[in-house]
Order: sequence, then structure tokens, then C-alpha cells
Amino acid sequence: MVSDELWSLIEPLLPEPGPKLVAGRPRVPDRQALCGILFVLHTGIQWEYLPQELGFGSGMTCWRRLAAWNEAGVWEKLHLVLLRKLRSAKKLDWSRAVIDSSHVRAAPPGPKSGPSPVDRARPGSKHHVLVDGQGIPLAVSLTGGNRNDVTQLLPLLDQVPPVAGVVGRPRRRPDMLFADRGYDHDKYRRLLWKRGIRPAIAERGRPHGTGLGISRWVVERTISWLHGFRRLRIRWERRDDIHEAFLGLATCLITHRHVQRLC
Repeated sequence: MVSDELWSLIEPLLPEPGPKLVAGRPRVPDRQALCGILFVLHTGIQWEYLPQELGFGSGMTCWRRLAAWNEAGVWEKLHLVLLRKLRSAKKLDWSRAVIDSSHVRAAPPGPKSGPSPVDRARPGSKHHVLVDGQGIPLAVSLTGGNRNDVTQLLPLLDQVPPVAGVVGRPRRRPDMLFADRGYDHDKYRRLLWKRGIRPAIAERGRPHGTGLGISRWVVERTISWLHGFRRLRIRWERRDDIHEAFLGLATCLITHRHVQRLC
């Protein structure tokens, strides 16, 4: 489940394991544990039902490894490595970026979950996604389901890492930002102009007039890719950091597909 190419990028980023405090069974290799994590991410199976005959270790072992790697910032580092590869090949489209969000049901309520805007009795969370002009994810975040989309516009832009790869300063700012009516607010338009980003945000009660439908489909496609990982369709984790770890890993996998296709 983990190709040699992908493992060569991930292995140098993994933290060194600590010394064993007590004697016991040997440590499950990191590559096998990663395969178990990917199996859960793709299938949505519960940790305790991870098939032992696959040789990935127990579900609790994979869970601990995912939590430790997320705490060490492995997925953020891997995402930056992949974005650098794309920029080195001049395959990142900085001419425009597109932002959107998607609501998912949170089965057990926990941090970064809130009442659903559709059914207030059911808690949910939102996946906020910012992509370049081709749909390559630049930043993702998790909030409660009751958070307004526009409140995450600037935090998501600030989350874009400085991407090097060519001569000059690293880049982290697109030239233009497309968004739907959920981001319609003059205050944020002014703040985008101050950052040197031209806003193309649909206004309530008016037709788009800017070709948003032609440009915005790339972020909707990326969101559908994220939800193609069954573990992300419904938030089963009470702990927000574990769900964010799955979200970050899925983002890296989508970006890696673009690296394979474009580079």
C-alpha cells in the first residue's frame, strides 16, 4: 500500500523511536504501521477490527503511531516537500486559488464539532480547503460545523507554507482568490487587497459575473477526492487531532498523485 517512491519521502521525516523501557515483542516497523493507517483511512474500518493477518500490527499500535507522527508534524513536512517538487517543475498555478468548505457529520461530539446548520440536533465538523488553479491542495483545516466559512478565509491563507523550489523567495500567496457567496464580506475583500490578492467573491443576490462556476469546480473536485477516503466522510474520532491527522495524510496522498502525474 506504500510505494517505494512515497516511502522514500516519508521515512526521513519520521521521528526516531524512543528506547524500549521493558522487554517484549519487537516494535512493528514504521512502514507496516503506515500501511495499517492507510488501510483504515481508505476503508473506514474501526481500529480494533484491523485484520491481524495483514501484518500491519494491532489497531492500537497504528493509532499510537498516527498520533505521534501527527504531533511531530510529519504530514505538514511531507506536504511541503511535495509542493516544492511541484513548484520546481513549475506545475503550481499561483495565478489563482479557490477556497471552499464541506460539512461532515461527527458521530461522537468532541472538540472542533458543533451543531449542523441543517439539523441542529446533530453535531458536525467542517473541512476547509484551499487549492491552486488546478485543484492541488495548498492548505486544509478542521472547524466546528457551526463556524461561518468566511471566518476561516485568512487563517487558511496563513496556513499555506512557504514553497521554495525555484530561484527567489519562497512563495505562499496566490495572485487571485475565487470564493462563493459564503465568503461575501467587504471587510475580507479589503484585507485580501492589502495582502496583494485580488478577490473574486460572489455577491449575495447578484449573478456571479466572474466565471466562478468555471473556476470553482477544482476545489469541489478536491473535496470529493478527500471524501473518497471513507474515514473522512464521517468524523468517527472524538479527538480532533486524530481526525486532523487523517485529513493531513489524505492531503499529502492527493498532492503526491499530482506529483506523479505532473512531474
